[in-house]
Parts: sequence; C-alpha cells; structure tokens
Amino acid sequence: MEEREEQSEEQRAAAEAAREVHLTIDLCLRIGEMLLSSGAGAADVTATMRSVADHLGLRAAELDVTFTALSMSHQRAPDDVPVLMMRHVQHRDIDYEDLTAVDHLVRDILTDRADLYLARSRMATIVSLGHALPRWGVTVAWAVMAAAVGVFLGGGVIVSAVAAVAAALIDRVQMVLARRRLPFFYLQVAGGAIATLLAAGVAATPIDVDPSLVVTANIIMLLAGIGLMGAVQDALTGFYLTSSARLIEAMMATAGIIAGVALGISVADGVGLELGTLVPGQVGRQYSDLPTILLGAAVSAAAFSVASYAPRRAVLPVAATTAAAALIGQLVAFAGFGRVAAAGAAAFFIGLVAYAVSGRVRVPPLVVAVPAIVPFLPGLSIYRGLTWLADGGYLISQGILALMTAMSVAIALASGVILGEYVAQPLKREARKLENRLAGPRLVGPFRAMTRAERRAIRKLSGD
Repeated sequence: MEEREEQSEEQRAAAEAAREVHLTIDLCLRIGEMLLSSGAGAADVTATMRSVADHLGLRAAELDVTFTALSMSHQRAPDDVPVLMMRHVQHRDIDYEDLTAVDHLVRDILTDRADLYLARSRMATIVSLGHALPRWGVTVAWAVMAAAVGVFLGGGVIVSAVAAVAAALIDRVQMVLARRRLPFFYLQVAGGAIATLLAAGVAATPIDVDPSLVVTANIIMLLAGIGLMGAVQDALTGFYLTSSARLIEAMMATAGIIAGVALGISVADGVGLELGTLVPGQVGRQYSDLPTILLGAAVSAAAFSVASYAPRRAVLPVAATTAAAALIGQLVAFAGFGRVAAAGAAAFFIGLVAYAVSGRVRVPPLVVAVPAIVPFLPGLSIYRGLTWLADGGYLISQGILALMTAMSVAIALASGVILGEYVAQPLKREARKLENRLAGPRLVGPFRAMTRAERRAIRKLSGD
C-alpha cells in the first residue's frame, strides 16, 4: 500500500515537472514570437529566450530561430523523451508598446519579480489588450510624418500638405486591403500608385508643387517598415538563413513600391497628366537649411514612433536623438564626404546613444534606433532611380546607379546603427565600473540600485 502511494506521488511529481517544462517552453516561444515579429534580430531573440529558459530551470534547452518559425526542445535526462514545441510567426506588425511590455516582463522574470505563472498571465494580457491610441491617431501620425519628411527634403508648405493627404489616404487604403488578407506586396503597390497619382494630379493644377518631393516623402513612409536593419544584424551575428529571408522580404516590399510608382506613372501618362521634371532635393546644400532639416527630421521620427505605438515617454527622446543625428550627418556632408558616409555617421551616432537613451526612458534600444533612422532612408534616390528606369533608353544606367546608391545608403544606416550598439554596450559597462571606483559620498539618493545577489550577501553578513 505504501509503495503504491509512493509511486503515485512520484508520478504526480513527474507529471507536474513535465507540465512546468511545457509551460516554460510555451512562454519562451511566445516571448520570442513577439520580439521577432517586431523586428528584433535573431541573435537578440535567441539570447532572450535562453535567458528566460535558464532562469526558469531549463538549462539544457535547444533553440532554433528562423524568420518564420521558432522551435525549442528540452530533455531532462538522457533516457527521457525530449519535449519539442514550435511556434510560427504569422503577423509582422511594428508594435513598440507590446515590445516594451514584453521587455519589461523579461526583466521582471530575470529579477524574480514574476514567476512562471504570473509571467504567463501577464503575457496573455499583453497579447489580448488593445492600444490607448485609437486607429485614426495612427493615420494622423503617418500624415504628420510624411509632412515632416517633405520639410526635411526641402519642400514647402504645399508639398508637406499634399504629402500628408497622400499618407493618410495610403494608410486607410492599406488598412482595408490588409483586412482582406492581401499580401504585403500588393499593399506596397497600392501605396506607390496612390502617392504617384496624387502628385501627378496636384502637378496638373495651377498649384506650384514639386511632385518628386511628394512621392519621395510617401516612399519613405512605405520604406519605414522594412526590416533591413534586422537583416544586416542577423548577417553580422551569423544567422544567415534569417538574414536572407529578411532581405527577400525587403526586396519584395521595394519591388511593390517600384511596381506601384510605375503603375502610377503609366496611368498618369495615359490620362494626360504630367509629373514634370524630376529635380533632386537640395537637402543640406546650405548652412541656412539646417534648422529646417533638423526640425523635419525630429518631427518625422517622433511621428513614426507614435504611429508604431511607442510609449509616450520615448517620443521626445527619439526626436532629440534624430535631430542630433541629422546635424552630424549634415556636418559630415558639408565636410565633403559622400552621402553614404554622412548616413553612416548619423546612424553610428544613433546606435551609440540609443542604448543610453533607452535605459533612461525604460524602452528597448530598438524603439529608439528604428524611428531615428527613418528620416535618413533613401526615398529620393529610390524615386529617382525608379523614374529613370521607367523612362527607359539612356536613363536606365542612371536609374540603376541611383538604386545602387539607395542600397548603399540603406546598408550604411543599418550597419552604422548596429556598430554603434556594439560600441555603446561595453563603454557603458566600463563607465559604470569607473564611476563605482571614483564616486565619493552621495548627499541624497542611492548611487545605484543594489542587485539581488548583493542584498542577499548583506543579509547573510548581518545574520538575518
């Protein structure tokens, strides 16, 4: 009788242990899915999942992260059957509010402020809750962003107003198409066509407006969601399969813009609307343009962060970081370096300060870095290259050159931000160690929060 009771207790304990393994793996996969769908690199997703799994007791778990799926397995003993679970990433919406909430949840797990069951409850709440910002607020944010990009590119009030109207129309149309489950490629086609047709329609009126700047502002809006930075990060960290998938997604999104702009140009020519002469932007040609450039860059980045549901406390720091980066980029351009070097310098600064800024406002560095690089996306080069390719003839070579320049700028932006992040993290650790050695008595407030291990050591020494 006693043996049976002992066996039943052992079976219940084994079942409870298996249940906790299952729940832990499921939590890790849900955290990884949220991070990956929001544009985080595969290395960051893997490190986060492994940290959570190790802290919750699964120290020998095997992880595999690809662009569309995450898998995790655990085997408690060599003679046990391993537990394997997979989760597919089906939706890729930039949602920095949920991303920040998950980041805070991970920190609470690692500091023992949330156990397995509380963490699962909070994760379910994060996924199920909506947003404080209404959907029409996102449309307004996209419109403000397009208007600010028009200012950043050197356009006037009319260019900004038309770009804002086009951005609002693009957002509403894309929302309707997304509800009908159309692939993202067709959403990009619709966006490029709407921007081009609206610019052509306004150019046909007596209103004096540069249609190229209108289309460029909206192309930057369409490019903002492309995860090129994540692709470069995955390539640098050795996740080549995921990097290739991200690059293909970016290429398809860009191809959608190409098709949309070409469609808009063809329709405009068919109905007798002329887009006029393509005039490259004069951004950064004179020192007197600096205030306008800095203002446009800051507002556009802040508007993008709002449209991506970033926490409100991060909007102003994002704007300040972007303005400083724009100043650095323009100074590098004034010094005679090329556009690629200017973009790389601005991106390196963004990556360098994003780590510190994100710590101050309690958001992941991704929430600061991605909106800050949005104004520097090569929308003008893309539009110029697409237009020349559509014209054909001797302009094809110039169009290819313009698109190659755009690709170079995009790679410089992504690699510059990532390099800045790599440099910033060890610098911050060394600076904290130096402050610990040199700091004297503080008049008020703690110098830094004690870790949990330090608090336990103090209690042990005091005999508590």
